[in-house]
Amino acid sequence: MEEGVHLSVPDWSKARVLVLGDLILDRFVQGSVRRISPEAPIPVVEVTGERRAPGGAANVAHNIRALGGQVLLLGVVGDDRYGSVFMDLLDACGLDGTGIVKVHGRATTVKTRIIAQHQQVVRVDRETREPVAPEAVSRLEARLQQGLAACGALVVSDYAKGVLTPDFLSVIGRMAKEAGVPYVVDPKPVHFPYPGATVVTPNRQEAAGFYGRPFATADVETVAADLLKRTDWASVLFTLGEEGMAVAPRGLSVTRIPSKVREVFDVTGAGDTVVAALALALAAGVPLAQAAALANAAAGVVVSKAGTATCSVRELAEAIREGSP
Repeated sequence: MEEGVHLSVPDWSKARVLVLGDLILDRFVQGSVRRISPEAPIPVVEVTGERRAPGGAANVAHNIRALGGQVLLLGVVGDDRYGSVFMDLLDACGLDGTGIVKVHGRATTVKTRIIAQHQQVVRVDRETREPVAPEAVSRLEARLQQGLAACGALVVSDYAKGVLTPDFLSVIGRMAKEAGVPYVVDPKPVHFPYPGATVVTPNRQEAAGFYGRPFATADVETVAADLLKRTDWASVLFTLGEEGMAVAPRGLSVTRIPSKVREVFDVTGAGDTVVAALALALAAGVPLAQAAALANAAAGVVVSKAGTATCSVRELAEAIREGSP
């Protein structure tokens, strides 16, 4: 953020964001390791507890809710046991599940992380990446069209689990343009170029996938120019981990935002927090560079927590005060 620009949490309580994307049930199985298995040279984890959290696009929605904003969540789950667990979890988190489409015969995406002594031992994924059935996509399109009329921003949260396809993304871009709302994308290289996006938020690996090769932070301007030349994006926001962020609006110079100095405990879901805070700020009319700085501060809060987590308004305000000169 440029020096002299005062950063504070805006009143975004009336801002409403539509979040569309891949829904994931995150499971965290905690335990301890005291011995090695006699069957193979692997640790035996003695389970002491389990926690579940809404993941993927649902974590974006959960973060928006935690930050005090309003949210409409769209996506699909299977008509299986985990789909029911996911819907119950949404209700427990205070999230409206009426925008969720249940798809017969499709597996709900579940990521199970086994954690011992605060270290992740292994992750087990249960999922299908096949494109969602056309009938379900049509239902999502109808809900998107209706929902955009009452929202101030749109987020597409892409985990490449089958909800988003090139054809659907073209429709989404057109609808966002017609609605005149900021359109934020948390991307995957496989679905480049996300037509019509206001701001795309790749991490370093995703940006390298778009660019075609790895790059140094010093070369962000070159990468940004290349991506904006090959797309119709209004801007790109690079999330660079410990090196902070870089915001590149079309036709303007790149603004670098240093990372907030905090102990990094777990980066799970940090990208979800970035797009949540960014979209909420844009929906409230905050300029892009300031919105990105708010997102950077929120991400700094979340990486200091274990597992899929959220940032509250109070925590964001404290993080901003701590980072003030």
